[in-house]
Amino acid sequence: MTPLDTNRNGNGTAGNPLRPEFWQRPISEIDVFFARLRAGRGPVFFPYRPTRPGSGSGSGSGSYGFYALTRHAQITEVSRRPDLFGSAPSSSTLEDRSPAFGGSAEGSLLHMDAPRHTVMRRVVARAFNPSGLRRHDGMIAAAARRVVDELLEKTPCDFVTEAAVQLPLRAICAIVGVPASAYEDVVRATDTITEIANTTDRAGLGAVAEAVTYFSTLMGDLARLRRDRPADDVTTTLVQASVDGRPLTDAELGAFLRILLVGGNDTTRSTLAHMLHLLTDNPGQKQLLLADLPGRMPGAVEETLRHATPGTWMRRNVTRDTTVDGHPLRAGDRIILYYNSANRDEDVFEHPHTFDIGRSPNPHLSFGGPSPHHCLGAHLARRETALFYRELLTRAPGVHATAAPVHTYSGLIHGISRLPCAR
Repeated sequence: MTPLDTNRNGNGTAGNPLRPEFWQRPISEIDVFFARLRAGRGPVFFPYRPTRPGSGSGSGSGSYGFYALTRHAQITEVSRRPDLFGSAPSSSTLEDRSPAFGGSAEGSLLHMDAPRHTVMRRVVARAFNPSGLRRHDGMIAAAARRVVDELLEKTPCDFVTEAAVQLPLRAICAIVGVPASAYEDVVRATDTITEIANTTDRAGLGAVAEAVTYFSTLMGDLARLRRDRPADDVTTTLVQASVDGRPLTDAELGAFLRILLVGGNDTTRSTLAHMLHLLTDNPGQKQLLLADLPGRMPGAVEETLRHATPGTWMRRNVTRDTTVDGHPLRAGDRIILYYNSANRDEDVFEHPHTFDIGRSPNPHLSFGGPSPHHCLGAHLARRETALFYRELLTRAPGVHATAAPVHTYSGLIHGISRLPCAR
């Protein structure tokens, strides 16, 4: 397992998927790169030189770096063994988390392992399962109608700004209990965290810390309100919750709000934008969908999630010596699960680069593998996307993208920052 195409140094860029510069390459080149990794079958080690002091001393292999897992079966195997492949101390940053993201005891669910993760996730899991979300269907459908109204009034316009940002923002804020007056600040803080979460420069770290502080302050205000005036929202659930016989701390409440708002915005925003782009580029598939919107919409949503893979990767940390796909790994090794590559695995998906809304089965890993860390908002993202596109395509079946999308990779997120559209 030797480094592959890393420009002959430990911090190669064009051929090292740990470096931000790698994701600036054309998507076609990124796909070819991961196809090469999959063809090698086993995990591939990529060296990585930490740039922030104190961010880690190295992996169990004796060299600071990461093993890239790119095949569907490998990632599924690892996901099913959280005892061997943990999320602490970090699952969403290449280096160990900055103190700006909270201490290990009171940080995000993303960076916790059982039993603490199990207890903390249970606090809000019921609100986001299918039955819990059902009571919000009317609200989500109404929000979708309003967003479509506004979009059609403004077309031609930027689909991302006028629709893809708006629907998930309004939906998750309503579910959590965030007032409309905070919407712009929520979007700004969310974008800061997702766009530069892996930053190591002083300015970037300061911006992330400021965004984290904003969410903590917002949650403090909401918590005080809901202690006095409970409502049917997730904030009320959180302030009334008891964990190990005690209420959640301010830091825990802030971390919950952060993951709910950031996660509840990004995946759906990206999926909505990717779906318009894919339907525009594949008119035959769009006609199939229009011929039976209720029947084919679920398949169209799932195929968009697979083809676009809004959540690109997650990190896991080996807790004790083990093997993956027959290859030895040592305690302390770090691995990256590349969901974008798993969703192109030729062993699982026939014609994996083809957008096919009738694809069945479609066992994509866009919400993570089968594990306790499977995306909490998966059902919400699916429901928002389906309700929005049923409304939009019923009223404006000719809506389409008028130019190529501006793709953005923050490493973790494969999004679209701009997508001009017209009716």
